[in-house]
Amino acid sequence: MKRLLILATLLTLGLGAAAQTSPATSASLTSSTQLSGAAALTSNGPVTLDYKVSNQSADPDTNRIAEQVRHQLLKLPYYGMFDDIEYSVQGRTVTLSGAVTSLHSQTRQDAQNAVKHIEGVDQVVNNIRVLPPNPLDEQARQRVFHALSRTGGLSRYFWPASPDIRIIVANQRVTLKGYVSNEGDKNLANIAANEVRDVFQVTNELQITK
Repeated sequence: MKRLLILATLLTLGLGAAAQTSPATSASLTSSTQLSGAAALTSNGPVTLDYKVSNQSADPDTNRIAEQVRHQLLKLPYYGMFDDIEYSVQGRTVTLSGAVTSLHSQTRQDAQNAVKHIEGVDQVVNNIRVLPPNPLDEQARQRVFHALSRTGGLSRYFWPASPDIRIIVANQRVTLKGYVSNEGDKNLANIAANEVRDVFQVTNELQITK
């Protein structure tokens, strides 16, 4: 009889404890689910010195991590006008994307190493592509740069240490990425790039910032 009473008492206590901890566990799971399902905060294009993402996350930690990621990427020593590095931050995961030339292939790993040491970052997904070496692509990069820098007032977009316009070339196909002040400059860049010989295709992804 005593054993039955003891078992009944233990069962009652166990159910009471479960009832008390269940809401907290549920809240924790809900919070975790909301965090993982939250929209990512992205660079919205290549990281450059002049253009800074204006949108913010509801999570202050995400905003802090994104700001630090941008800061670290701008410090990379071999991140130039022919490279494109972008990022997104979701929770404590940072995803890097874009492309770098084979000459700057080490920049891919440098970017990952710089970001993974940021406080609060648990995981870095590195999707940055290294473009294969190609002498024709290298010629196209230089020709497109000279064409753009000699057209209208486009040269000012190449003055900063981290240029506003990025020229990405793969298989003699050019993608213009980055930021310009107006529609006229975007169109001028498109015309100038299309006039470069030995370029098969031009994709204009320049964004207007003002």
